[in-house]
Amino acid sequence: MIKLIGAVLILFSASMVGWQIGRYYAYRPVQLRALLVALQMLETEIVYGLTPLNRAFVKVGQRVSEDVGKMFLFAAELLNTEKAQSAEEALRQAMGKLWTHTALRKQERDVLTSLGQVLGSSDREDQQKHLRLAVTHLQGLAQEARFEQEKYEKMYKSLGFLGGLLVVILMF
Repeated sequence: MIKLIGAVLILFSASMVGWQIGRYYAYRPVQLRALLVALQMLETEIVYGLTPLNRAFVKVGQRVSEDVGKMFLFAAELLNTEKAQSAEEALRQAMGKLWTHTALRKQERDVLTSLGQVLGSSDREDQQKHLRLAVTHLQGLAQEARFEQEKYEKMYKSLGFLGGLLVVILMF
């Protein structure tokens, strides 16, 4: 009886590990789409709405999904409380604090870091060009993420279950 309970626990645990890894591959495209929407909204606020950067960050942060939106809201808070001297510093600090809560990778972080260097330090047209360049780059990364999701999500879910099954078979 104890062996059976142990076998069930091992199978369940291994399956959950596979599901967690697979979930990472499922969340990345969703968060990339949210980041793309956020940058497009940021472009609209800056170029057409003439909104100051701290308020633009707040508007964007409130409209996009929670994980991505929190970064923009935290960056706006840093700008409002003057804990950050520039948009670059605010974004860098926000990413440093909240990046681990997302499924996004280093490539997306590099895009946001390079974008942060321009935000608030150049004219609207230059910011618009850089925002569009970042969106284009992120669209390529989103396509890559969807491909990885199709390729790896199901594989890791299956591997978790099958790995647990192998351990159970070896136990008996």
